[in-house]
Parts: sequence; structure tokens; C-alpha cells
Amino acid sequence: MEDIRSQLLKKSKKAKLEHFGKALSLLCISFIVLVVLAIFYFVASKGVTPFFKNGVKLSSFLFGSEWNPSAVGTDGKPIVGALPMIAGSFIVTFLSAIVATPFAIGAAVFMTEISPKLGKRVLQPVIELLVGIPSVVYGFIGLSVIVPAVRSVFGGTGFGILAGTFVLFVMILPTVTSMTVDALKSVPRYYREASLALGATRWQTIYKVVLRAAVPGILTAVVFGMARAFGEALAIQMVIGNAALIPENLTTPASTLTSILTMGIGNTVMGTLENNILWSLALILLLMSLFFNIVIRLIGKKGAMK
Repeated sequence: MEDIRSQLLKKSKKAKLEHFGKALSLLCISFIVLVVLAIFYFVASKGVTPFFKNGVKLSSFLFGSEWNPSAVGTDGKPIVGALPMIAGSFIVTFLSAIVATPFAIGAAVFMTEISPKLGKRVLQPVIELLVGIPSVVYGFIGLSVIVPAVRSVFGGTGFGILAGTFVLFVMILPTVTSMTVDALKSVPRYYREASLALGATRWQTIYKVVLRAAVPGILTAVVFGMARAFGEALAIQMVIGNAALIPENLTTPASTLTSILTMGIGNTVMGTLENNILWSLALILLLMSLFFNIVIRLIGKKGAMK
């Protein structure tokens, strides 16, 4: 009896393998969470240093319009107003999303509702190719084509918000289109069949049924594209002009958080105010990325509830 009882209580080889798989998965998840928390702690600890060590006021940093960390103002405080970069980042992000969204929805509707075969054979590979192009290539194309075109049409140097918007529009268009296609494909087929059975035309079905049912997925795609546009660095740096000034119009040189970061992080000494204040800009980028992720999750949760 004891032998039978011990054999029954003994874990089988499959059970041991299952426990090993669970432990390995838990270890991987724990490592990823630890890396994310370490990144947040590292950037946050560096980003708050100017406010506790260098005497920089948070209000002066967020709402100041002059950026010259190596100089001191009349009040004896360093000139570190980040408003021009924050404004530049938000303007190019929203403008590129506004321009890209109609094109992405139109392309997705064509690929899923009008001509699925052509969309699958031709447009889908083209979109995948655009997603894989490195950002430096987009920057070179913007520098060689978009900047001269803006200069010849609108005057000025060609560098500025408008050139940056066109480059980011092309960069986020494949991402928004691809996610919008997935959102339209996820709409149940019986939605379309029920609409057509009630006498609705094809366009009425697309506009009033399919697109409305896919709104949460489309919004998620747009916010995801905005998150990518907000964090883009190299391509936008090559066309925006990198002038730390409040944008007066769309054709004057401006700057973004990422363009100032990529230009300055390699030319400053670790531990100095010039270096610490760049970490504060990086902290803003990190918080905005977190904000975009929260918005995407909220939209997805709302869509799931419907």
C-alpha cells in the first residue's frame, strides 16, 4: 500500500515540466518588470536633480520660454525654460495625427471592405515595407525633398513645424493604417450582413455600422501613432531646425524634446546642470509615454465593454 501511495503522490514528469515552465515564465515576467521599474527610477532620479540640487524652479522649467542652460538669468537662476520644446513636440504630434488619420482610415476601408484581395496582395506588403524603413532614411528624404519643397512654396528656410509634420505623417501612417485594418477586420461579419439585410447600402453599412463598431480600435491606432510621433527623434531633428524658440508659425525653425535631447546629451558632462536638465526633458518624455499607454488601455477597455 505504501508503494502505491507514494507512486500516486509522486509528481509525474509532465507535472514537473509544467511547474518548470510556470517558474520560467514568472522569472521572465519578473525580470521585465524589474527592468521597467529600474528605467523609471533611473530617469526619475536624474530628472528631478535640477530641482533639488541646482535650484531650478519647476514652474520656470515647464513654462519658461528661454532655453540656455549654460547661462544665468537676471534673477541668478539658470535659463532652462522647456516650453518651446514641449510646445513643438505637441504641435507636430497632433498635426501629424490629424493629417494621417483620414488617409489611414481610407486605406483601411479600401483594404478590408472594398477590395480585400488587392489590399492583401499589394497594399499590405507596401505598408509592411514602410513600417520597416529606418527613421534616418525618412529624415534624409525629408531633408532632400520636403524641406526644399516647403522652402519653395512657403518661403523661409524650409525647416520647421510643417516639414516635421510631413515627415511624421509618413512615418506614423503605416502604423495607424495597419492597426485600423485590424480594428475593421475584428468587426463581426454578422454586423454587415444584418445591415445589408435591413436595406442599407454598402456605403451606409461601412459608415454607420463597420466604422462605428471599430471606433475604439481606430482611436487606439491613432493614439499609438501619436505616441510614436511624440517619441521620434532622429528624423524630426533633421528637418525641424532645432531652434529652441516658441513656434510663431509652421515654417519657422522650432525644436522638440527629442531633438534637443539627441543634440545635447553627447555634448554635456555628467553631473552638470546642462546634463541634469536634459534628464528632466527625458523624464517628461517618459511620463508622456506612460500617459499614451494609459489612454490606449482605457480606450481598449471601453471597447471591450461594448
